[in-house]
Amino acid sequence: MDRLRAAGCVFAEDEAELLLATARTPDELAAMTERRIAGLPLEHVLGWAEFDGLRIAVDPGVFVPRRRTEFLVGQAVGLGRRADRRPPRPAVVVDLCCGSGAVGAALATALGRVELYAADIEPAAVRCARRNITPLGGTVHEGDLFDPLPTGLRGRVDILVANVPYVPTEEVGLLPPEAREYEPLVALDGGTDGLDVLRRVTAVAARWLAPGGHLLVETSERQAPLAVAEFTRRGLLPRVAASDELYATVIIGSRPEGTDHTTASPSP
Repeated sequence: MDRLRAAGCVFAEDEAELLLATARTPDELAAMTERRIAGLPLEHVLGWAEFDGLRIAVDPGVFVPRRRTEFLVGQAVGLGRRADRRPPRPAVVVDLCCGSGAVGAALATALGRVELYAADIEPAAVRCARRNITPLGGTVHEGDLFDPLPTGLRGRVDILVANVPYVPTEEVGLLPPEAREYEPLVALDGGTDGLDVLRRVTAVAARWLAPGGHLLVETSERQAPLAVAEFTRRGLLPRVAASDELYATVIIGSRPEGTDHTTASPSP
């Protein structure tokens, strides 16, 4: 604990307890402590992160799920439970930019019977997500956004969550060293205004959603007005949900009933 505190770890006592509980031998504890002191994120040292009450496997080089994203999960769970699917069937859930698969795993756990798919462009993230999602009956695909998903999902998705990167490029250097040095840049950098990937998702989301289906994307409070405008431009009915406690902002876009987007032209 003293060594962690000297290295600048704010929650040294809590971290020391987690390291002690996870290490199987004194040598392993010493090695884990050294990695943490060197600046490796605690979750990468432990090999897991706590997220929405679950222990999620997180490998080195994989984006660490943030606690604020639990708010997105809560919003998605509420929508999934309120949906009136006729005839009754499992909800079709897609987790884009899935990283470790934490969001998809949390949704599958909370909603029970779901048809779950996830995708990420990072091979390390895909390997990690499979460890978290496959035991829950889900499948994980490697590729860019919607590209690797089965085409049979078009027009069928009830809950589409996309934890897209939304840090503006010029602000990536201001992130804590744990993030900018040990997490993949593709999971952090959202382009000039932070909304590049969000725009790519909303451009085609409606053709993947079922009538009455929902797209949920995390963003910042500052970016919310631009994100809402993008949702509206793409034919989704948007609303903003926010949590002061978790400092989280989520844009929720619904595909109106009776609309047909499945034959729209491919995105750029």
